[in-house]
Amino acid sequence: MRDAELIHHAKSMRRRATEPEQRLWLALRGKRFDGVKFRRQKVVGTYIVDFAARDPMIVVELDGDSHAGQIDYDERRTRFLEEQGYRVIRFTNKDVMTNLEGVLAAIAVTLAPLPTLSPEGERAI
Repeated sequence: MRDAELIHHAKSMRRRATEPEQRLWLALRGKRFDGVKFRRQKVVGTYIVDFAARDPMIVVELDGDSHAGQIDYDERRTRFLEEQGYRVIRFTNKDVMTNLEGVLAAIAVTLAPLPTLSPEGERAI
């Protein structure tokens, strides 16, 4: 798909969001979640990701029933996104529908800065 086609398709996907996507978007939109600006159905390379932030660089993907048969595709996609500098976190639609607070807690953990090592090899605080 060309860039213009991808953008058009992403806009269409925003209008046809699933219920789990809508629920998660209500929690993430407008910098409501830890002040992080998330975008939904964002084009990254040749892919459209469910939710993405640039600072910090994170992608949140929701997997429905259709993802069961596309494990290889999802792995390639995740590898590409990680090569672009994104941390990728995945949840099932069921996770969002039955445990939204747990999903948000996991996203918060992913957003937390990674510990760094001091020159002596100890964790810096």
